[in-house]
Amino acid sequence: MAFVPPGSGWPGDPAQPDTPVAHDPAEVRELASASAALADLTARQSVCRACPRLVEWREEVATVKRRAFAEETYWGRPIAGWGEERPEVLIVGLAPAAHGGNRTGRIFTGDRSGDWLFASLYRTGLAVQETSVHAGDGQRLVGARMMAAVRCAPPDNKPLPEERSTCFPWLAREIALVAESVRVVVALGGFAWQAVWPALKDAGYVLPRPRPAFGHGVEVGLSRGGAGGSSAHLLGCYHPSQQNTFTGRVTAEMLDQVFIRANALREM
Repeated sequence: MAFVPPGSGWPGDPAQPDTPVAHDPAEVRELASASAALADLTARQSVCRACPRLVEWREEVATVKRRAFAEETYWGRPIAGWGEERPEVLIVGLAPAAHGGNRTGRIFTGDRSGDWLFASLYRTGLAVQETSVHAGDGQRLVGARMMAAVRCAPPDNKPLPEERSTCFPWLAREIALVAESVRVVVALGGFAWQAVWPALKDAGYVLPRPRPAFGHGVEVGLSRGGAGGSSAHLLGCYHPSQQNTFTGRVTAEMLDQVFIRANALREM
C-alpha cells in the first residue's frame, strides 16, 4: 500500500478506518463545514482524496522513496494541522515536503525547512524540542498550532490554483475552530499570506483594505466580532526554505525576531 492506513497505529494519526473521505471539492466543503470539533476536522483532512494529481504524486513518492529513507515507511497521506487545541499563535505554511511531511506525517517535520523553523520555535519558547524528525519524537508546540494551506505534497512544491481552491475549506474551518483563542497568525511565505487572508475573513475577522503586500516582518492588525470583539495580528515571515536559508535571505535571527514579536503580541 502506498500510504499508511488510517487507524493502523501511526503516532498522532487522527483518523480511523471509518473516517469519511472527500473525493471531490464539493465533498471537501461538506465535510469541512460539518466538522464541529478539531478532532473530526483533522481526521477528515488526513484521508482526503479530492485532488487526483496530488493523490497520485504523494503516493508515488511514498512508494519510490528517497534513497536515504528507502527503509522507512512513508505516511503518504494529507497532513492535518497539529499543536494546541486553543492556540494563541497560528503558524501557516504552504504545503508538506515530499520527503518531509509526506514521509513523517507531520508538517515541517523531517526536512531542512523544519530544522530551521523548529530550532527558532524552541529558542523562542514555542516548541519543547529543538528538532522535529518524526511524528512520535516527543515534539510539542507551546501555545501554538501549525498547519499548511495545501495539505498534500505537490510536485515541484507548486500546487495548482484549483488544488489550492479545493483545499481551502480545510484551512478556513480549522482557523474558524480555533479563532477564539488566537492572538497572532504567522504566515510563512507569500503563498501562505495570500491563502490565509480569505480564511481569516471566513472566520469573522475584519480585514483592512487594500490587502497589505507580503513582506518579512509586515504586521497587520485584525479584529473579530465587531466592537468589543477579540483582536489579533497577522505577521509575515519569509519561508525558511533551503533557497532562502542558503542565500541568506532568511537568517536564524530573522526567524527569531518574528516569533519574539509573536510572543509579545500574544501577551498584549
